[in-house]
Amino acid sequence: MRKTLFAMTIGSLMLAGCSTGPETRVTRFHLDQAIAPGSLTVEPLNPADHGSPEFQTYASIVGAQLAKLGFTEAPGLAKSEQVAVVQVERAFFDGPPRSAFSIGIGGGSYGYRGGFGGGVSVPVAGRPSQNVATRLIVQIKRRSDGSTIWEGRAETTQRFGAPGSQPADAVSRLAGALFQGFPGESGRSITVK
Repeated sequence: MRKTLFAMTIGSLMLAGCSTGPETRVTRFHLDQAIAPGSLTVEPLNPADHGSPEFQTYASIVGAQLAKLGFTEAPGLAKSEQVAVVQVERAFFDGPPRSAFSIGIGGGSYGYRGGFGGGVSVPVAGRPSQNVATRLIVQIKRRSDGSTIWEGRAETTQRFGAPGSQPADAVSRLAGALFQGFPGESGRSITVK
């Protein structure tokens, strides 16, 4: 009886330790130079998303994280020298939580006038029994020459419909992890819980 009770106690403690929420995988790249906070504009990677309420939600989340680092958003319609380019991707899939994103051979470029190469290799339709992967990509660029001075990607996967799986909640968690310890170690992937 004692052994069974002990095993149940250990099992519940292990489960409690695992229930802190989904992990976030973060990778950042930069030129190993100081990034001076200044005025910037948050813009979508796809210009057609500029006025959408969904993008405005994501821009507010990313802007708030950048404000904590000392950046200020350019007022009104002003175009700042620095621009934060934002892209959010979501993909649904069946099976155990894992990365739902894959980058095809040939990839792409994150440089000026480049684009995110590859594609999502899963159906984009959700059912309550599915998992959802959310990826946030942010690039800080110089507007004058289009050069990228910092880039980060954060990705998380969780059960569709679980607390925090809604797009704004997931992006908020991803943005917090992405800018933690900014600018971060270039080229290294880390896991944030």
